[in-house]
Amino acid sequence: MSYKKADKILPKELLEIIQQYVEGESIYIPRKTENRRSWGDTTGIRQEIAARNTRLFRDYQNGADPVRLADKYCLSLKSVQRILLQEKRK
Repeated sequence: MSYKKADKILPKELLEIIQQYVEGESIYIPRKTENRRSWGDTTGIRQEIAARNTRLFRDYQNGADPVRLADKYCLSLKSVQRILLQEKRK
């Protein structure tokens, strides 16, 4: 996320109003609710994790031990157990 200079993009009147509240500091202006994106939408990581979890569950169904799965997928045993439970519920 990059920042933009307020004096270059905001009308002078609006800038003066904002300066009454904050001056010389960085502020974050959040997106409108309707413009927000869910976590992982732009990077594809959500799909990668879902695919990994499917592979992990398939390995478990084929007889792999959760401790070995934790080692294979570089996860904690607790994370593997959580993933297995979620995949069973699907």
